[in-house]
Amino acid sequence: MDELAARLGADRLERDVPLAPHTTFKIGGPADLMFRALTPDELAQAVLAARELEMPFFLLGLGANILVGDGGFRGLVIKNDVQTIDWLDDTRVKAGSGVKIYHDLIQMTVARGLGGLQHYVGIPSTVGGAVWQNLHFLSPPPERERTMFIEEVVEGATILSEEGEVREVGLDYFQFGYDYSILHDRKDVVLDVTFRLEPTDRQVMRDTIRENLMWRDDRHPDLWLYPSAGSIFQKLEGVGAGRLIDQCGLKGHVLGNAQIFPKHANIMVNLGGATSADVRALIDLAQTTVKRELGYELKTEIGMVGEF
Repeated sequence: MDELAARLGADRLERDVPLAPHTTFKIGGPADLMFRALTPDELAQAVLAARELEMPFFLLGLGANILVGDGGFRGLVIKNDVQTIDWLDDTRVKAGSGVKIYHDLIQMTVARGLGGLQHYVGIPSTVGGAVWQNLHFLSPPPERERTMFIEEVVEGATILSEEGEVREVGLDYFQFGYDYSILHDRKDVVLDVTFRLEPTDRQVMRDTIRENLMWRDDRHPDLWLYPSAGSIFQKLEGVGAGRLIDQCGLKGHVLGNAQIFPKHANIMVNLGGATSADVRALIDLAQTTVKRELGYELKTEIGMVGEF
């Protein structure tokens, strides 16, 4: 602890920080320690310090695809608050990995008449999280004929590699796939990302934004009213996990203060005061019921963090 404080600054380390407010599920116990990284260099130094001191750590962005245990996290939570944005030229922007795709980066790029990011409105994600999962959305409206992936506008990035080196990497490094990047299999940390965008009519982009938000509102919970972590289970080949759960009659089912969302059965929501135990019980119910009645194995896609 003293060594960590010496490296990161004793005044920058917070103790016993509740994690629920830092997640979109609004669930989770306290972290022993939290450090808020404000620059790419601070983020790299915090990760290096935790690695070298062999301290358990977790890198936290918007907390949108995770469930934090009621027991919290024993170790250091590094909160990615890297909000740096630099325009490299008329069409390329370098954004810190803690920058919010929506609203911040989308609003800024659309205002400049640059397209490519407008498809991802309404999705809670930082730049780093978007690259980690190859953020995607069925767009543009009204046809929605194909899935738009964030990789289509990524030029490159600065990473802290698994080996502890700060490196510049290109698009190919990430080996993007559906809900996948190389970051799933390597302990690299994205420090910033360079996006290459295309001049696009502002009204066309605004129309896309409006229609995509309406489309999401019809299917996804309002996070202010119903905190959630997005889709709980991985996509199955040829059939949606939500459809299977719905076929088993579980849409709208409540356990404790958690509910399988009535509009989308692959989403679970916090009705107010839900615990991670409530959500885990719902997950187990969905998995066992679908396996018993339909023969499919449902696998979770959200991250489980901390002590349950």
